[in-house]
Amino acid sequence: MTGSVLFYVQHLLGIGHLRRALRIAQALAGQGVEVTLVSGGDPLPALACPVAARIIQLPPVRSRDAGFRELVGADGRPIDKQLQSTRRAALLAAFATVRPDALLIEAFPFGRRAFRFELDALIAAARSRRPRPLILCSLRDIVVAPREVTRRREIVARVRADFDFVLVHGDPLLISLEASFPPASEIADRLIYTGYVGDSLAAQRSDEADGIGEVLVSAGGGAVGGALLSTALETRRRGFMADVRWRLLAGPNLPEPQFGALANGLPEGVVLERFRPEFPRMLRGCRVSVSQAGYNTVLEILEARAAAVVVPFAAHCETEQSLRAETLAARGVLDVVRERELSPDRLADAMDRRIARGPAGIMIDMAGAQRSAAVIARLILASPKC
Repeated sequence: MTGSVLFYVQHLLGIGHLRRALRIAQALAGQGVEVTLVSGGDPLPALACPVAARIIQLPPVRSRDAGFRELVGADGRPIDKQLQSTRRAALLAAFATVRPDALLIEAFPFGRRAFRFELDALIAAARSRRPRPLILCSLRDIVVAPREVTRRREIVARVRADFDFVLVHGDPLLISLEASFPPASEIADRLIYTGYVGDSLAAQRSDEADGIGEVLVSAGGGAVGGALLSTALETRRRGFMADVRWRLLAGPNLPEPQFGALANGLPEGVVLERFRPEFPRMLRGCRVSVSQAGYNTVLEILEARAAAVVVPFAAHCETEQSLRAETLAARGVLDVVRERELSPDRLADAMDRRIARGPAGIMIDMAGAQRSAAVIARLILASPKC
């Protein structure tokens, strides 16, 4: 074995963070690195899939809604000191048992500030252990940076004080970290761009017919995709592209009442389903894709070279998806409908435009999982062992 990694990941609404972490874990295993993945969000079927990592599930915590203002436990009640203490103890116990050569923390300190009750203790444990493990941040291409200058300075100071490197899972030729986090230049010596963490095998062709020639409407994890799905369904009810099969993928986290409302009286030729693991492959054969603009969904669209319309999630001052979508739209890769302007007419117009233009490719680095793993393995080999 090359070494060991303890990988902390906390998803709050969607499943994108967890899916990216699992791909990196698989790639690390391919480098001969032993991986223990500590998940702090709701248990998901993805964790039951065969992965080359040991999975430790903390008592789950999620966001009550898309505002991310209140964290709740499995019982739906706001988290309290007891739950914080239980999670912190479990996390520290995992660290003590694994004794990793590298501690990989997803998002923090750029995000997940509400989890300092356990992450401060974890980082302190890592800093005090001898030999000290590498402390690394796993970061997506775009962050939702705080507006307050003092908070931005805190992030820079935390990186410089506690983190050896920040692995940015993006391509600076498309979007640099500075585009969403202006002080990135102050930690340039700690940044390592890995490329996007895609899954090139997932979009390969197969003999299955689902998705071929269809309008494919998806909502990622589904927790905040209800409005997109209902608008798409109303667009179809009005007769738009009625000669084509529409497939709506609601995602595993769409609340059951919303799923039931969508399922009530579906028009002929419309299929409603929950999450489909074959989604990347289905994209390759679809007539047009309609989706949000999350990290994984956009990568799957690009890898499949699908004609695509995206409606970036932008509620509660969220900027991540909008920046990604507008950057790609400026390069002619996809069409964008802003969330606040979403309507059946606007959606239909955008779909017509995209179909007329056809799919457009773009060259970006998508070897992020493999490169992340190679970088971590190399850092472990080079780090002092005493």
